Amino acid sequence: MPESPAVERIAVSADDRKDKWSGQAGPWATPPSRAPIAQPPRPRPALNRSRYWSATIFALLMLSVGIRAYKDLSQPEAWAYWKDQYFAPSLSASLIANADFDGSGRGHQALAIRGTIGAAAASWLRERLDEAHLAPGDTVLLSSPGGDVEQAVIMGDIIRSRGLATAVGMVSTSGRVRPAYCASACVLVYAGGKPRYGVEGSLLGVHRFVTTTPVDDPVAETQRTAGMVLGYFTRMGVSSAVVEAMSKTSDVRWLDTREALAMNLITNRVAKP
Repeated sequence: MPESPAVERIAVSADDRKDKWSGQAGPWATPPSRAPIAQPPRPRPALNRSRYWSATIFALLMLSVGIRAYKDLSQPEAWAYWKDQYFAPSLSASLIANADFDGSGRGHQALAIRGTIGAAAASWLRERLDEAHLAPGDTVLLSSPGGDVEQAVIMGDIIRSRGLATAVGMVSTSGRVRPAYCASACVLVYAGGKPRYGVEGSLLGVHRFVTTTPVDDPVAETQRTAGMVLGYFTRMGVSSAVVEAMSKTSDVRWLDTREALAMNLITNRVAKP
């Protein structure tokens, strides 16, 4: 038997209430979940290509410079140069305001140099001369057993270009010049002076130059050195006889004053101090 319209309306109303209350929030109902709000992606900073390439090129340049410097400094002669130039110079210098060569009381300003001629001796000498403010006619006083031949040639050229005289000796605390010796490559430095004083009692020693560094052809290197020395002495007005005296012995040969004058190695002889 079909239900009456009244019953149907009541059923519908109950269903409506059920749906209505089940959709509302309350202590007996679970609130509907909300989907998280999506955050917009943050824009990435634009890559500065010019800065990137500049940094890359700079890094490559520094790397190439570092490799080159390592190769250069790994050579024994390079380390010798840096040591002699910056850390432990093999020469020392003192400025003498009134160096008396002959006891007459007429002094000369002089730069007294002592020690071995090292791998950076020429640069060292140039700096010391600049500091001393020597004028043409002033004297470089030498006391040295020798050393680097090529550096000695450059030192002699520097002395000649500044119009300085040379002498062999040492200076006492009172300013008196005492005899000393100048041997081997030191004679090349001495030859740069104009004039070249011969202090009585001082000694000039010569010998055959030999190559101490490893080379592919030692004979050719020795011939090159001999030619360089001969050309240098000729430019300085020294007789080739001094080169002949060098070539005859590997030991130091001490020239007496008469021989040195005959070779024009000494140009001005002074009395014994």
